[in-house]
Amino acid sequence: MNRFPLLLTLISAPAFAEEIVVTGRGLPASAGDRAYDVTVIDRDRLTTSASGRLDDILRDVPGVQNFRRSDARSANPTSQGVTLRGLGGNASSRALLILDGVPQTDPFGGWINWPAYDPERLGAVRVIRGGGSGLYGPGALAGTIELTSAGPGDIGGAHGSLYYGSRDSLDARAGWSGGLGAGFAAISANYGRGDGFTPIVADQRGPVDRPSPYEQASVGVRGAAPLSADVEVQVSGTVFTDRRERGTPLSANSTTGADASLRLVGPDRWSALFYVQTRDFYNSFASVNAARTQAVRVAEQVSVPSTGLGARVEWIPRVAPDFTLRVGGDWRQTSGETREGFFFVNDVATRGRVAGGTTDVLGLFADGAWETEAMTISLGGRIDHWAIHDGRLTEKVFATGRTLTGIAFDDRSGWRPTGRIGAAYRPGPALTLRGAAYLGWRLPTLNELYRPFRVGAETTRANAGLAPERLRGIEAGIDYRPLSTARLGLTLFANRLDDPIANVTIGPNLRERQNLGGIEAKGAEFDASLGIGAWTLSGGYSYVDAKVIAGGPAAGLNGLRPAQTPRHFASTTLGWRGLAGAHASVTARYTGDQYEDDLGERTLPDALTFDAAAGVRLTPSLALALRAENLTDTRVVATLSSDGLVERAAPRTLWVGLRFGAQ
Repeated sequence: MNRFPLLLTLISAPAFAEEIVVTGRGLPASAGDRAYDVTVIDRDRLTTSASGRLDDILRDVPGVQNFRRSDARSANPTSQGVTLRGLGGNASSRALLILDGVPQTDPFGGWINWPAYDPERLGAVRVIRGGGSGLYGPGALAGTIELTSAGPGDIGGAHGSLYYGSRDSLDARAGWSGGLGAGFAAISANYGRGDGFTPIVADQRGPVDRPSPYEQASVGVRGAAPLSADVEVQVSGTVFTDRRERGTPLSANSTTGADASLRLVGPDRWSALFYVQTRDFYNSFASVNAARTQAVRVAEQVSVPSTGLGARVEWIPRVAPDFTLRVGGDWRQTSGETREGFFFVNDVATRGRVAGGTTDVLGLFADGAWETEAMTISLGGRIDHWAIHDGRLTEKVFATGRTLTGIAFDDRSGWRPTGRIGAAYRPGPALTLRGAAYLGWRLPTLNELYRPFRVGAETTRANAGLAPERLRGIEAGIDYRPLSTARLGLTLFANRLDDPIANVTIGPNLRERQNLGGIEAKGAEFDASLGIGAWTLSGGYSYVDAKVIAGGPAAGLNGLRPAQTPRHFASTTLGWRGLAGAHASVTARYTGDQYEDDLGERTLPDALTFDAAAGVRLTPSLALALRAENLTDTRVVATLSSDGLVERAAPRTLWVGLRFGAQ
């Protein structure tokens, strides 16, 4: 945020004599992406969804999944890692999420702070399925979700909205964007709150159960200006706060964060990016007795400060008219620690724990794409050096200061090569055949390495010796476009994830993070869209047959489907656009059943939900908007504990609102 005065200085500079077009974009997408399974969510969908939340909108792409089914208003933030293609997880993301080139996973835990991302600040979202996308950085095991901020051509002037919804909910946005000098600037803010719903289902509730309120806000500032006729500077900053409760006393959590980035872009030839991220997290854990009459605090993460630093450079040298080469390097460092109290007596912690460390990844990459009228061939690779260092775990007795545990873990480092190769063949203007193979990898997070935790009666141990996860995958697909407004796509894939990190049951109510032998995931993805006049129909379906490969202490998991991994996903949206911005849409989503636990003893049933949204202009600058989430009030089971307690995801939520400005 402290770079904003510099931004104003830059963008208020006199215009250059020659016409310079400031885009606010980075380098263009790789031509080689035609060989891979890519889905685009456009700005129209981002601004007219029923929820107004990015984590919900991403569910339009079959196979995109958070670790838990609850959304970012009621779930614990630590359960919101994102993945694709049924690769499971343990709340750390197995897909790489980037915003304007900056990695967005939490530096300490690897989950996603979804309230920080207002969809109306975005111009588009690209979901690139499959690993090994070395252009975007390491960590793309299951794929890459690329967020691009809205530019000067997406929105202009003052704009905003105000919605009121079920359970005394409020959703408000306001912003301005436009030209300043030779560049442009944008500032926006959003705020949401609600009394929330009671997560425990009605027939299991006791006096201790209550609604789970939330309050979330963010402010974003972004701008771009020419430094010269050939160089554009882009700066951005975001601050956010997110407070939630989990539906019982002593179960509050909160996250605060701030991000800043500076990017220099040459005329489609080079870019340089520098960024910093800061996070702090508070989390309280409660144990509720069997009669659900009393909640007792059992642990408290008083503070989890963490920092992410990084830089990235990329260059597109001129090689040949039909060949594009991209080369560059990137570096990311994450550091942080959890500071917490446990062993509570009369709601006072008697012991304390500090655990954390630092990771570094330094990589070089190259990606080439050769194109003719009928053929695209893509070949890319990267080499990364990783390091895990300064790991520590200290536990003390508060009353006496006696050290119970004092461990300085060994530093570790290594090299990891990855890459991808793909081809797309177009025998005719309407048909494309494609195939690809790739390698990917992910470094364990600081949370996985060093922090033990407890949920209810279940305790999970950390494991400082975890190895990086590694993926091998292949896919083949077909895209058919019989009309300019019609598309059919089918992709078959097979992935093998080696050394996947999972929470493995090793005793009654006791788990430990371990590297399993592997996860094999095979399946199919289908996408389709059709536009006829004012009507559009789009949707998709994915099927994943995934199984765990395990031996030794985890042999009991061998052949089981990974926890939190449904076989079936489906989503479809019917939309209508009328005159003067009038619109309406209905979205249906289906998620198949999935196991809650690694042993496959508890099953979350399948769920079919419907959302709807509509809007009509009252004046040229004012519109009435209606939204409905989970219209049929389907009970979507989010968690199922070992003692049979059922938590549900959000019930039916209705909204009415006003929108103003050009949107």
